[in-house]
Amino acid sequence: MTTALPDWLRPLAEIASSVRAERLSPRFPHPPAGARPAAVLIAFSDGPSGREVLLTERAPTMRQHAGQVSFPGGRLDPEDGEGEQGFVNAALREAREEVGLDPGAVDVFGVLPTLWLPPSNFAVAPVLGYWREPEVLSPVSDAEVGSVLHQSLDELLDPARRFTVVHPSGWRGPAFDVGTPVPLWGFTAGILARLFEVVGWERPWNADVVRELP
Repeated sequence: MTTALPDWLRPLAEIASSVRAERLSPRFPHPPAGARPAAVLIAFSDGPSGREVLLTERAPTMRQHAGQVSFPGGRLDPEDGEGEQGFVNAALREAREEVGLDPGAVDVFGVLPTLWLPPSNFAVAPVLGYWREPEVLSPVSDAEVGSVLHQSLDELLDPARRFTVVHPSGWRGPAFDVGTPVPLWGFTAGILARLFEVVGWERPWNADVVRELP
């Protein structure tokens, strides 16, 4: 439904069907056979202070990914269906279950290539959506979500908030300071950083600023 999109999102809609997996995830672009299908929702909106993207801060009590900042999402259920529509259904369902986002309030305008997330062996499809009338959301399940972030894109694009994070394993990648104890890093940060670059939103930042992961 690209006709309903604001002008600032049109460049993203235009590249959604053509951007290659290698551009979004240079290290692990293609899931192997047997990877578990999953989807995340990248929901953009026009908030009170400008352009926003919906993020969640995972509950600190989770056994995996505790405190991490990520998109709403999860693995596909049988009722979600198959193919691209199955990914869309799963992303919208997970956003409703995690933070109460009404699926009917989101115009889906693209599905990015499916990418591999090796630690969990998920084949993740990022679903792009425009949240027409955003409202303040809160966690539906405290066991999964600690808080909901209506994250300003202008803040994410601020070079002062960007740096390279180093994992104890030695892995390095882009990260963003979003005001949470654990910065925005990993799969979610990588997708956002490369989308910003592809559509020309990125502002020059110093990748030589390195911080260790808390």
